[in-house]
Amino acid sequence: MKKLLGILIASASLAVASIDAKAQAPSDIPEEMNTLMTKYTCIACHRPNQRLVGPAYADVAKKKYSNEEIVNLIYNPIPSHWPGYPPMAAMKQVPKADAMKLAVWINSLDESPAKKGGATKAKPKSKKA
Repeated sequence: MKKLLGILIASASLAVASIDAKAQAPSDIPEEMNTLMTKYTCIACHRPNQRLVGPAYADVAKKKYSNEEIVNLIYNPIPSHWPGYPPMAAMKQVPKADAMKLAVWINSLDESPAKKGGATKAKPKSKKA
């Protein structure tokens, strides 16, 4: 009886472990990004609009990091930027080209209004004589 129970538990574990990662991915992740996120295990901790182990990518985008800064943070995470989350492992195995694709996509998720700067101020109207 114990042997049968062990076989059933092992079979169930294998069935759960063999579920395709694409079937688990939210529908709001483009296929190319889902492929990269699955390949480099990003999907284990991050989602576009949902906090998991790590912050939602939309929240990362709201921080207004440049694409290059996001790539650097993939390779060299700074835990103090995200208090309340466990430290992210450095993902140095991600090729720079793939990290840049992910960074560009992450920044595309920012729906907050652009920060106002001096260059965007309205010009004063000139008076006609």
